Amino acid sequence: MGKKIAVLMTSLFEDSEYTEPAKAYEDAGHELTIIEKEKGNIVEGKQGEAKETVDAAIDDVHPADFDALLLPGGFSPDILRADDRFVQFAKAFMDDKKPVFAICHGPQLLITAKALEGRSATGFTSIKVDMEYAGVNYKDQEVVVCCNQLVTSRTPDDIPAFNRESLKILEG
Repeated sequence: MGKKIAVLMTSLFEDSEYTEPAKAYEDAGHELTIIEKEKGNIVEGKQGEAKETVDAAIDDVHPADFDALLLPGGFSPDILRADDRFVQFAKAFMDDKKPVFAICHGPQLLITAKALEGRSATGFTSIKVDMEYAGVNYKDQEVVVCCNQLVTSRTPDDIPAFNRESLKILEG
């Protein structure tokens, strides 16, 4: 049976870091729900390639309704982490030991949630120091899986490995 995956995302997300995992997850039978401030908003990727319609408003969803969380990169995570509702939503997945898939700048939401201390993870090179200050054992590799829960990758080049490891956890 397919899993329900929450996606925290706003405009200026990295296009392929949403579209490629989304396709892989949907092809495997999973269902994605894009969550932003307002249902029906159109969010646009920073490359101008992807336009997605928001499925649900942050105030209308609960982490308990989902099996996993996807955090695409780009500028989206940095924008969303200024709003504590998104930070607390992401933190709940980490606290409840539910799968979290964060690529590129995606871990910024988890840094703000103070949910990465003691974990092994990776992210885009520009947030390496932020991750280290957050107590992360930072690894510069295409994909890092921690605690059979957290899957992180650095850039769009890492998406095949990111998808492979995310799907293993979803199927597990």
